[in-house]
Amino acid sequence: MIKKLKNNFSLKLLAFLFAFMLWLIVVNIDDPVMTKTFTNIPVTVEHSEILTEQNKTYQIVDDTQNVSVVVSAKRRTLSKIKASDIVVTADIKEMYLNTQIPLEVTVNGYEGSCEATASPRNLQIQIEDNVSKTTYITPVASGQVRSGYVLGKLTADPETVTINGPKSLVEKISKVEAEVNVSGLSENTVLDSALVLYDENNNVIDQSRLANNLGNVGVSVSVTLYRTTTVPVKADTSEIEVKEGYSISNVKLAPEEIEIAGPEDALAKVKSIDIPAEEFSGEAIDSRTDYTIDISKYLPEDIELADSNASSVIITVTLEKDGTKNFELPVGSITVKNLDENLRMSYNKTDNLEVHVKGSKEQLDTLNIEQIAIIDLAEYTKAGTYKVPVQFKLPDGCTLTEDVEVELVLEEKDSGGN
Repeated sequence: MIKKLKNNFSLKLLAFLFAFMLWLIVVNIDDPVMTKTFTNIPVTVEHSEILTEQNKTYQIVDDTQNVSVVVSAKRRTLSKIKASDIVVTADIKEMYLNTQIPLEVTVNGYEGSCEATASPRNLQIQIEDNVSKTTYITPVASGQVRSGYVLGKLTADPETVTINGPKSLVEKISKVEAEVNVSGLSENTVLDSALVLYDENNNVIDQSRLANNLGNVGVSVSVTLYRTTTVPVKADTSEIEVKEGYSISNVKLAPEEIEIAGPEDALAKVKSIDIPAEEFSGEAIDSRTDYTIDISKYLPEDIELADSNASSVIITVTLEKDGTKNFELPVGSITVKNLDENLRMSYNKTDNLEVHVKGSKEQLDTLNIEQIAIIDLAEYTKAGTYKVPVQFKLPDGCTLTEDVEVELVLEEKDSGGN
C-alpha cells in the first residue's frame, strides 16, 4: 500500500497545490498589499516649448501645481518608497480641451512593483498670448543724504526695459521704478537696483511670471548730489503804483533768504535771487498788499531750490497816508492791565498789528509804538474769546487814523492755581 502511495501522481500533485496555497496564504498574511498617500508632490510640465513657439504662455490654475499621489504596493516595498522617488509629469502634447493635461506618475526604482495614481488626475492650465511692453524706468530715491547736500539728478541705466509675459499681466503695468537708498551719501555714486512694477492703483505686481531683457545685468542708478547755500532774496518794487495821497512805508520779504542747490561752480556765481519790477506792475494800491511770487522762475541755470516745496516768497507792501506813519506792533509787546487773577490770557493770533498814526514828521520819527500800547481787561472777568481795543499813550499832536483791536482768549486757571 505504501508503494502505491509513493507512486500515486495525483496525490503528489494535490499535496504540491496544497503546499503552494498554504505558502500564498502565509506570504499575504505576512506581507500584504497596502496603500499610502504622498502629498504635495510637484508637477513637472514637459514640452512647454510647443506653446512658446506659438507665442503663447500658460498658467497653472486651481492649485494643481502640487498633487497627492496614492501608491499601492507590498508592505515591505511600500515602506521603502519616499516622496522624492515619485515623479509626476504633465505633457503638453497630451493636452485636451485646451485646459486639461493628464498626469503621469512614475515611482523611480519601483516600476512594476507598485501602482500609483495622482489626485487630481489632470493639471489645469490657462493659456493666453505672450506679449512684450517697453517702458521707461523711473529712478526713485529713499533716505536722506548728508547735511549740506541735496539730491540732484537720478539717472537709470538702462533708461528703458522690455518686459514680456502673459497679456493680462503685462497690460496691468503702469510704471516701472528702480529704487536706491541714498542715506548718508556725500558724493556722486552709482548704485545697483532692482525693478519694481506697479499697476495704475500703485499696487506692486508679482514678477514671477514675467521676464525682461536685462537678464543678470540688472539696472543701476547714477546719483548726482548738489551742494547747498543760502542767498538773500531781493525785490525791485520800483513799479508799484500807489494812489494819490499815499506812499510806501515798508516792504517786507518772507522769507528774506532761500536755500539753493547746484554744482559748486554754479553756486559760486549766485549772490542773490532777484525778483524783477514787472512782477509788481498793475493797478495802483491804497492799502497794505501782499504779493506772492514763485521764486523758482528766477533761479539761474543749473540752480534749483534745496526744498522744491519752498518756492513761494511773499512781499508785503505797507502804505501810509501823507502826514501819517504805519507801525508794526508785535502783540507780545502790549502791556496787559487788570487781568483777573483766576484767568489766564493768550492771543488768538500772533500776527503783528498795523497801527496808523497821524502827526508831524518829527514826532512820528521818534515814536516807539511798542512802549505805549496797553490793553485794560478790568471788564473781562469771564472765560471766552474777545476783541479788545488797544490803547496808546500818544504824545500831544498825534492821533490814530483808525482804531486798533487785538483778539485774545481768556481761560479759567487750573484748580491748582497754575
